[in-house]
Amino acid sequence: MSERRGVTLWFTGLSGTGKSTIAEIVGPELERRGALVEYLDGDVVRTHLSKGLGFSKEDRDTNIGRIGWVASRLTRAGVVTLVSAISPYADTRAAARAMVEEFGSFVEVFVDTSVEECAKRDVKGLYAKAFSGEIKEFTGVSDPYEAPTDPEVHISTEGQTPEESAAQVIAELEARGLIGGAVPA
Repeated sequence: MSERRGVTLWFTGLSGTGKSTIAEIVGPELERRGALVEYLDGDVVRTHLSKGLGFSKEDRDTNIGRIGWVASRLTRAGVVTLVSAISPYADTRAAARAMVEEFGSFVEVFVDTSVEECAKRDVKGLYAKAFSGEIKEFTGVSDPYEAPTDPEVHISTEGQTPEESAAQVIAELEARGLIGGAVPA
């Protein structure tokens, strides 16, 4: 039986930064290199694991705590787990990190994009509703986002393609020895 080392990549940033898009580019590359990959997307988790939670700080903390716990179990099993969740509070991200690091590596990926750029990209119209006050407790508008102060990877998506952002993540994983080189075709 081969031993796999689990890793969690925790993509954090405002709604619309490209967290999920970048993760969906990184994942297949990791699979091509032999990794077993699983995705924990914030929207999907809210549908299946955290249904019924609102957007108060307590509910957001509960949601991120659940994601962190699941990520820790997957990491323990040797999976490379790609978490794409706004996760606005530094203390809750730190708690998720602590759970994961019991079993493997935790790589925080800060997908840094301005609120103005996120609003331009917003196909659902959520930012417009938040700016008008129709949506309360919207991260980055009427609710805080505590940006990571020392992430392992800091991506500025403005002026960079999702593919370039994903390449930055892969390069950092290689530099840290968390993934191997390309698998021969």
